[in-house]
Amino acid sequence: MNRILIIQTAFIGDVILATVLLEKLHQHFIEAKIDFLLCKGNESLLESHPFLNEVFIWDKKKNKYKNMYQIIQKIRKNKYDCTINVQRFASSGIFTYFSAAKKTIGFSKNPFSFLFSTRLKHEFKANWHETQRNLSLVQNLTDNQFIRPKLYPSSKHFEEISIYQSQENNQQYICVAPTSVWFTKQFAFEKWVEFLKKVPQKYKIYLLGAKSDVDFCEKLIKTSENINITNLSGKISLLGSAALMKNAVMNYVNDSAPMHLCSAVNAPTCAIYCSTIVDFGYFPLSDKNFVIEEQQNLSCRPCGIHGHKKCPFNHFKCAFDINIQRMIDLIE
Repeated sequence: MNRILIIQTAFIGDVILATVLLEKLHQHFIEAKIDFLLCKGNESLLESHPFLNEVFIWDKKKNKYKNMYQIIQKIRKNKYDCTINVQRFASSGIFTYFSAAKKTIGFSKNPFSFLFSTRLKHEFKANWHETQRNLSLVQNLTDNQFIRPKLYPSSKHFEEISIYQSQENNQQYICVAPTSVWFTKQFAFEKWVEFLKKVPQKYKIYLLGAKSDVDFCEKLIKTSENINITNLSGKISLLGSAALMKNAVMNYVNDSAPMHLCSAVNAPTCAIYCSTIVDFGYFPLSDKNFVIEEQQNLSCRPCGIHGHKKCPFNHFKCAFDINIQRMIDLIE
């Protein structure tokens, strides 16, 4: 196996969880050139990755199909021995087939999987993580040993966040990533405020997120009246955020991408689950990890694997019934 292509054109968290393939394939084919195809906006995650040869960036928002055609032309020239498609959308199936690899592997849920040489089921099993589903794609090429996803913040990224770690009094800190793409996967604003009010003053708090999260985080700071909070949304890179999380006392995250960032650098994690559940297979993997969820076993939970734009029953009890003290106890 000399040339391998991995395709994951979904969201940030999905790309992070696909890095298990980079780790596993490099273990077994140490001389192979491994390339990765992802969507524009996610490429910084793989910056400085030691096992990557080339990253192909697909811009889906501008000249989508023209860019697809251009990338296909490039990857076909590489004459891949194997293309591994982790994504289940049709577009990734097109990339897979037209990569012209000798061997093509993907999940049977992909609409174009009938064109793949190997198809596997994407199954939800008890205690099975998404990374295990991803690793199943290459099990016949490698082994069945589990490994964690991994990202590689460089010295540049640690330098980027050094100013936030060099407190004069060596103050400990926690990181909070309060937002999510889906409303019902995001801990309620009021509950975040309650939590921020109760965090002991000896801890510095850093709020993490994208540029689009700046206003939400500023509102959190103003409403909580906690003067020990710094809003870093949109101010540091993804790998910079991972580097900052790595040395935090605790990281408080939703069932979303920041949780997977923690897993990829083995950072302490408190994952808060509202409408989703760990049985879907997207749970934290760090050595030190905790899951916080409501304890009443709501009949309406889970209400979907990806969440909703609002609570289907207009009560959002899966968030409001969570006891904040359980979150505080993790650092105290």
